[in-house]
Amino acid sequence: MPTVPLKDSLKAMVERKLELATEMLEDAINALLAGDVDEGRLLFRQYINATIGFQELARRTGKADKTLMQMLSASGNPTVSNLFEIIHVCTKAEGVTISAHVVAQQHVPS
Repeated sequence: MPTVPLKDSLKAMVERKLELATEMLEDAINALLAGDVDEGRLLFRQYINATIGFQELARRTGKADKTLMQMLSASGNPTVSNLFEIIHVCTKAEGVTISAHVVAQQHVPS
């Protein structure tokens, strides 16, 4: 039985349920803000593959698609300016803005 690559499956899911793209973007941003950079890069890569694609991201950022793929790979290490440029392009593509909220952690007695 043939299998469908994850990239194609996610793209098909986003096409059926458009709000999934925004949810994927939010998950990627939240992972980065929570300090899970590896997870955040992976989630951004999945989001981009399922939505605008790396060629379109390259066109919008003026960076090579292979460079962007490398930045968001498991061994990637994008600069802060590159990462925020990617986030900016993705939020603009989704027609959303980011609003951060600081929430005090609840202290659990030891």
